[in-house]
Amino acid sequence: MNTILGLLIIAVGSFGQSSSYVPIKKVKKWSWETFWLTQGVFAWLVFPFLGALLAVPQGASLFDILGVDTPSTLFGVSFAPAAGALFFGVLWGIGGLTFGLSMRYLGVALGQSIALGTCSAFGTLIPALFFDKQDLLHGPGLILLIGVSITLAGIFVIGYAGTLRAKSMTEEQKKAAIKDFALTKGLLVALLAGVMSACFSLGLKAGEPLAEAARNLGASDLFATLPATFMVTLGGFLTNAVYCLFQNAKNKTFSDYTKTEGSVWVNNLLFCALAGLLWYSQFFGLSMGKSFLADNAIMLAFSWSILMALNVTFSNVWGILLKEWKGSSKATIAVLLLGLLVLVFSVFFPNLVSA
Repeated sequence: MNTILGLLIIAVGSFGQSSSYVPIKKVKKWSWETFWLTQGVFAWLVFPFLGALLAVPQGASLFDILGVDTPSTLFGVSFAPAAGALFFGVLWGIGGLTFGLSMRYLGVALGQSIALGTCSAFGTLIPALFFDKQDLLHGPGLILLIGVSITLAGIFVIGYAGTLRAKSMTEEQKKAAIKDFALTKGLLVALLAGVMSACFSLGLKAGEPLAEAARNLGASDLFATLPATFMVTLGGFLTNAVYCLFQNAKNKTFSDYTKTEGSVWVNNLLFCALAGLLWYSQFFGLSMGKSFLADNAIMLAFSWSILMALNVTFSNVWGILLKEWKGSSKATIAVLLLGLLVLVFSVFFPNLVSA
């Protein structure tokens, strides 16, 4: 029962993340760099900070948790957990930038599918190999490897559906569905986004001593991992802020932040805040959901892949609702639905074989 509840909580957060790009479509008269940075203030600073405070017991402070010096080790290098989480967050920020561009070139459905698939594999297997020293050819490690492989298979099928759609569409239809559609460029950007985005999972792993410190102070298991999440998103914010401010200067778009005609500024701020809240909900849900998976080591290790699989599933549902698949043949839609079914199966596979 705890496993089902944990999966349900992760699914709710995943649905929020997959919905976060819908409010962005309501942003008006702002350049890409302006709205990306503005929603990032909420997604990577404001809401993660508020979430981290939930892990702070009465009589303690957030610095009591972040200042713990129990070392984490990766590739033979030891580092303070807060610094490690921040470092991987900076690398993840590169993935965040290219992730946004993959949506721009491929759309919500295909862009998230490719990027999150790559992110799922790297973000699940690298911590298992280099932090937990798991043997991926035997026992629980093998189950983990097979589960990730099923997730990748589902994402591959969805990606294939995307190529079928692209072949059957005219250039005019592609531009109508996705304004800046560019398949080759989009695929390369999405793959880079996936590899770098996996650093978020590494940051959470590096920050595990922070969660233990929070528990030792009396924090609830529901929120114990949120300080590490905040450090990762803080690192990502730094990367994105540098890039976006550079683009503001290059494109002379600093004036976007002060546009006050009509209700543009208020409209954009509200929708950016909503997008940020929805995006952050995936990691808030992951933190809470993992607390219900603590008694199932395999599901706990697979939780990152579960989140990514659900993100891809829900993003493609939004892709259908936003008519990104409009004009596709019945065969293409059938392939898409098959991929979604495989992804849903991958979520439950580790629990089925380990029960």
